[in-house]
Amino acid sequence: MRLEQLQAFLAIAETGSFQQAARKCGVTQSTISRQIQALEADLAVELFHRSTHAKLTLGGERFLPRVRKICQEWQTATAELADLVAGKQPELCIAAIHSLCASYLPPVLQKFCHDYPDVQLRVTSLGSDRALKVLKDGLVDLAIVMNNRFLTTSREIIVEALYEEPIELLCAANHPLAQYEYIPWSELIRYPQVVFKDGYGMQRLIQDRFERLDARLQATLEVNTLDAFRGVVRQGELIALLPQSALMEARLDPTLAVRPLASNSIGALVDGSSLTRKVVMVTTQDRLQIPPIKHFWQLVRENISPQVDQQRSAS
Repeated sequence: MRLEQLQAFLAIAETGSFQQAARKCGVTQSTISRQIQALEADLAVELFHRSTHAKLTLGGERFLPRVRKICQEWQTATAELADLVAGKQPELCIAAIHSLCASYLPPVLQKFCHDYPDVQLRVTSLGSDRALKVLKDGLVDLAIVMNNRFLTTSREIIVEALYEEPIELLCAANHPLAQYEYIPWSELIRYPQVVFKDGYGMQRLIQDRFERLDARLQATLEVNTLDAFRGVVRQGELIALLPQSALMEARLDPTLAVRPLASNSIGALVDGSSLTRKVVMVTTQDRLQIPPIKHFWQLVRENISPQVDQQRSAS
């Protein structure tokens, strides 16, 4: 049983004529006849009385409402796919790490909403691992996250590197570490820290560096928002290691201090590299063919890197 056979059956039922149905379907009358014969053979039921007018048999009458539903569903499905390819989708869902939502992403969102006013843009702040999980599950169209090569190696995944940024110290203005211009790791590891919750790339990055230093990370408290980090650190005892883009507001707060890590510290010499994180944009090959998603991807590429460079120049 094929779709064109069902469409031929429906056309004959609606016009009452094999000849008119052939015109409606854009085929010859003999083609229509063969399609109905094949359909009747598959069903083992006659669908029409062959007379001056093509009249439905009892089996044809029972079959007709089902065929109407099937053909209507097919029309709806093809129309939805055509709209998708043409960029006529109702919404675009993005998952992004917290620091990006608070810093570099807002200008991109504004430009996209101007360019695609009919597309509802939905942005969710998530940790990197969670964002990649919901992308894999099809709950979002695109994710901007801290790179995790173990979660982005599938053949259908496309990864675009956006920028790499240093990790810096956040502490209270009256904390002992605030006296340093650059923080030595030998001093940093002595103090308890507030860290991101499990499932966040930053927690994994910090934990990995401490393990490579053969030092114990004193993770006293776990939070998952930048406001919470600032609020807890402001109390004076706990410190935090955060990416540079997450510390924009903290730099303007007189009760807080932001300090870079010493480049000649033991933490930078373990493998010859300083402590940084790489931020990437991730989607799937099929999604990148959809105009709104492709446009958002291009906006991120064109706008975020210049913002990062501008911030570095300013600092």
